[in-house]
Amino acid sequence: MTNNAAVAAEGLVVRPSRATDGPFLQSLYQTARPDLQWIDDEPEQVQQIAAQQFQVQEQGMGDNYPNAMHYVVEKLGTAIGALSTDFGANEIRVLYLAFIPPARGQGFGRAVLQGVQKAAQQIRCPVATVVWSSNRQARQHYLALGFAVEESNPAAERLVWYPQ
Repeated sequence: MTNNAAVAAEGLVVRPSRATDGPFLQSLYQTARPDLQWIDDEPEQVQQIAAQQFQVQEQGMGDNYPNAMHYVVEKLGTAIGALSTDFGANEIRVLYLAFIPPARGQGFGRAVLQGVQKAAQQIRCPVATVVWSSNRQARQHYLALGFAVEESNPAAERLVWYPQ
């Protein structure tokens, strides 16, 4: 992300993720997937399934977006979230944005996305993302930031924001 100053005002730092962030990112992924908690099995089995799903996501992003950039969002030096983006030929794609439960609803996601929008404004390209139909809260956040639904199917919507 080219505009880290946009989120610094919120006391946030968006930095490239490192190999040592793996345990945090896997834990974050599990908290961002409440549906995994619905699995009726032993906690160890649920944890194993969550770890497998995390690996599937990581591999899928790597296969489909080999040039994607992965970041950790920190507040006062503590990791609170993650962002993955891909600067494609015609758009910036927000592939993944998630925060730990205590950081949700604090405006951090808005600040990070506004930083992405400012970067897109500078290079005059749209920002796109896909939001699962079950994630109504994320959809509302994107719409409030000026994103519009460009494609829709029963599983997900593609939302796009165009710079002025």
